[in-house]
Amino acid sequence: MAKAKQDTTEEFNADDFVVYPTHGVGRILGTEQNTVAGMNIDMLIVRFEQDRMTLRVPLEKARSLGLRTLSSEKQMAEAITTLKGKARIRRDMWSKRAKQYEDKIRSGDPVSIAEVVRDLRRRNTQTEQSYSERQMYQAALERLAREFAAIEKIDQEAAAVKLENLMDAA
Repeated sequence: MAKAKQDTTEEFNADDFVVYPTHGVGRILGTEQNTVAGMNIDMLIVRFEQDRMTLRVPLEKARSLGLRTLSSEKQMAEAITTLKGKARIRRDMWSKRAKQYEDKIRSGDPVSIAEVVRDLRRRNTQTEQSYSERQMYQAALERLAREFAAIEKIDQEAAAVKLENLMDAA
């Protein structure tokens, strides 16, 4: 597959990294044509290595489903600025905050995910985190680190360390 035309502003190309909001960063393997209900539909094949999953997305629905190219350097810089900011400690019930955090993570927006990482990050001087807070923090950090790693062309672990070091330095 050379190029799969999505619309006039962006194209999805084989071997490009893309972000699918509910699954994170994946790599486009190509396209294929499937017949569904008697109609030929062009499908974009996206591989999510971290989940060992391959997803087929109808090309014409890719945008409406939230599939997008990696963030620009400017967008990632904005996310890093958010990470370095002061955590917003809210006193709402954990269940309400958890739902809001999950929605931000699922949005796929790096700035929103950075807010979750920033707000759930605990330093040594702070109180202990609950198990669910640690799980949510790890999920958000992993999601942000995957996109950061793809942009920086480094591995995910190195990206996570780099992001945590940026927060420590702030």
